[in-house]
Amino acid sequence: MTVSDEDRAAVAAQLGRAPRGMRAVAARCPSGHPAVVQTSPRLEDGTPFPTLYYLTCSRLNSYVSRLEGAGLMKEMTDRLAADEQLAERYRRAHEVYLAERDAIEPLGTTVTAGGMPDRVKCLHVHVAHSLAAGRGVNPFGDEALDLLAQWWPSGECASKVKN
Repeated sequence: MTVSDEDRAAVAAQLGRAPRGMRAVAARCPSGHPAVVQTSPRLEDGTPFPTLYYLTCSRLNSYVSRLEGAGLMKEMTDRLAADEQLAERYRRAHEVYLAERDAIEPLGTTVTAGGMPDRVKCLHVHVAHSLAAGRGVNPFGDEALDLLAQWWPSGECASKVKN
């Protein structure tokens, strides 16, 4: 896969460093800038990198961090134990994530990212997965995006947000 120099520079500006293992832009902000990148299962030095989808949009990262800080991940994890249908949908999201990663390069492990399939550990991973895969794949990514709908996606997302 090729990534344009413009997209690579935009992601570097968003992250404050050069992106590692970037394969493609998997989703874009409403302003057209990269919001999610797909990364290689292994970094250039051979280190396994199970985070297939990486959230790069500075504005969206800020909003997702607010949800995490409010304790949403614990509430989501608690719901997994009480709701069998939700737990099954989340397990399927894990399987989709694993299959997508292994189609690029198998790592020989069933570890994915974000705590899947037993807990919600990183909401950024789930939001990135939802944006890359589309609605209906990752229930917690979809839910987080629904909670953020009044703030994102709208406006210019390319610069870092300091609020």
